[in-house]
Amino acid sequence: MKKIIKYVLLDILRNKILLSYTVLLLAISLSVFNLEDNPAKGILSLLNVVLIVLPLVSIIFSTIYVYNCSEFIELLVSQPLKRTRLLMSIFMGLVISLLLAFLVGAGLPILIYNPGAAGLLLVLVGMALTVIFVSLAILGSVVARDKARGIGVSILLWFYFSLLYDGLVLFCLFQFSDYPLEKPAIILGSLNPIDLGRIVVLLKMDISAMMGYTGAVFKDVFGGAGGALYASAVLFAWMALPLYLAVRYFNRKDI
Repeated sequence: MKKIIKYVLLDILRNKILLSYTVLLLAISLSVFNLEDNPAKGILSLLNVVLIVLPLVSIIFSTIYVYNCSEFIELLVSQPLKRTRLLMSIFMGLVISLLLAFLVGAGLPILIYNPGAAGLLLVLVGMALTVIFVSLAILGSVVARDKARGIGVSILLWFYFSLLYDGLVLFCLFQFSDYPLEKPAIILGSLNPIDLGRIVVLLKMDISAMMGYTGAVFKDVFGGAGGALYASAVLFAWMALPLYLAVRYFNRKDI
């Protein structure tokens, strides 16, 4: 398993797309903090980048990489190697490489310019979203045999979580505004890891105007620490569940 992780990791780290992604994050992070006098404003600006760009790159890059390694995967499957270890090795290689790119490109500038709790939480949220969308990419690429379909599913997942979901939630809350919606709002918020990541950071920064209805409910029901703890537990579930489903399907898949 360690040899496969090492091979995947070295292969990805030589990829020019990953290097460009790291340089882009570094340039954006340094520009944001140097243009803003207040580090808190820099955190808010980078929050949008982390919530939009990071999931997109993680899910698309991981999906394409898995499909490009299909022949390598078929070769290893024919060897006396457990499929679970094989898929977990590819997952770990993708996660480690993308986490390194994020930490070098955005994590270090954030911790240098704003080493407080908000900056640390933003880094942790970025790491969590990276793992989550790599898990979703692994699941989608394992289930869909066709490369074009798999990439399309990945793009649709990103579009749904990043843009479409908030509109659907607001529509549902508006339609049922005559009813008590605190608990349904928490459940709906838990179904989107990007929303949860935003709420975790904004709860710490105490910017209620930007948290939206779901974030305000989290603050009222759980309080600052309780809401962050609940959101962190749900984010961990988002990391584990897609990966578990991907491993289970991969073990039964006829390759």
